[in-house]
Amino acid sequence: MPAPQDGPLLDDAAGRLIRPYTVSNGRTRPTTVLDLLSLVMATGSEPQVHLGPEHTVALELCGGPTSVAEIAAHLRLPAVITKVLLSDLVDCGAVTAHAPAFHDIPTDRSLLEAVLDGLRRQL
Repeated sequence: MPAPQDGPLLDDAAGRLIRPYTVSNGRTRPTTVLDLLSLVMATGSEPQVHLGPEHTVALELCGGPTSVAEIAAHLRLPAVITKVLLSDLVDCGAVTAHAPAFHDIPTDRSLLEAVLDGLRRQL
């Protein structure tokens, strides 16, 4: 798989050749609720709709659970545009998206208090 920065989408001298808003057809609101830590993973089913090259690269990045932030970084696109692309992939069944499960992580009160004390000392 070629790196996302290779090919016609980016040029070393000129930068991005296609403006981010054209990648999402001017859309700025995803149809699926995603945050930067949402985990996205390919389902293995082929999309039945025509997808742009950024959709294809995003889908290739979703071989395992990958965060929206990581996909945006690889695509070199703003997070909101990446969310629109990923929601397109969710809508056509090519990927699934899940919010991170923070409730499964026990909170260590002493650790949080130590962090708070350290922050107070810095101020």
